[in-house]
Amino acid sequence: MNHNTPITPRPLPLSPRTGAAQRLASADQLRAQGMPAADVAAHCRPGGWQQLLPGVFLLHPGPPTSEDRLHAALLYARRAGAVPPQGPDAMITGLAALTLHRFSSAPPLTALDRIDVLVPRTRRLRSTGWVRVVRAAEAPEPVELTGVPVAPVARAVADAVSGLPDAETVRSLLTEAVRGGHCEPGVVVRELNRARLLTRPHVVDAVDALLTEGRSLSEERLYEMVREFGLPDPLWNVDLRLPGGPHLGGVDAYWPDQAVAVELDTRAPRQDDDALWSEYTRKREHLERLGITVVHLTPRKLREALDQQAAVVRTALMASPDRQPAAYVVVLPR
Repeated sequence: MNHNTPITPRPLPLSPRTGAAQRLASADQLRAQGMPAADVAAHCRPGGWQQLLPGVFLLHPGPPTSEDRLHAALLYARRAGAVPPQGPDAMITGLAALTLHRFSSAPPLTALDRIDVLVPRTRRLRSTGWVRVVRAAEAPEPVELTGVPVAPVARAVADAVSGLPDAETVRSLLTEAVRGGHCEPGVVVRELNRARLLTRPHVVDAVDALLTEGRSLSEERLYEMVREFGLPDPLWNVDLRLPGGPHLGGVDAYWPDQAVAVELDTRAPRQDDDALWSEYTRKREHLERLGITVVHLTPRKLREALDQQAAVVRTALMASPDRQPAAYVVVLPR
């Protein structure tokens, strides 16, 4: 052995999944292997191991890969004394998570100068280097992508938006979340509201565009349902009024012969959600007192179970002869 031979007092830690030598290890893992701090320091000489984050080491020379940085961020968040006795563990969130969810509007991992890690609120942990610690009062259930625990799309979007001042990027992320079928608009808005981001003008503008996008997609699915399942053609997007009386409200589809209306619930959960729901409920109850059957459909139902929703509407149409005749209403285009 010459003076250039690396010091190897203990075998390198092994991955519990593959049994191969790990590329990364925490100081706690190395200590558990019986490797003293002096030996770790010896390995970290130029051309050897590298300390990527406090207490986290890359056990190889050369620059870390994108995967190394993701796992290093998680190792940092899981250091001894930081992991809670129960509840969800740390997970990747923000732009890095959206990249793992294959968002085309999110930059590649190699272009990110920061990786966000979501941890429980009680975790004693600080942001450091290229890792930003994001705390959650109630951590969501992570999704595993490429072997990495990742926050669900809606939560990842909110965490990404919190650090983005660019309106165009924010709008692109929100639109892709809905158009790509990752989640419903209301779920995204709920997360933005929870993060108190709806006070930022550029986020509010993006949310308005998001809700427009979500309603448009839901209307297209409603048209598709009527067409594909052979339902009678309704009157689309109409207002209902009593003759010479008050406005009863608008509906997305109406079959006047059967007195059946379909209404899409695309409400966004905001601060005044209770008031909006009360208004919606009052309108529905008023229509039903007049003998009009109101079928309530959500974007999620139309996306995940179009055939079942078509059966619900068909049943309502077929049951019309068994009901008392509905009050006559005036139908006007919206």
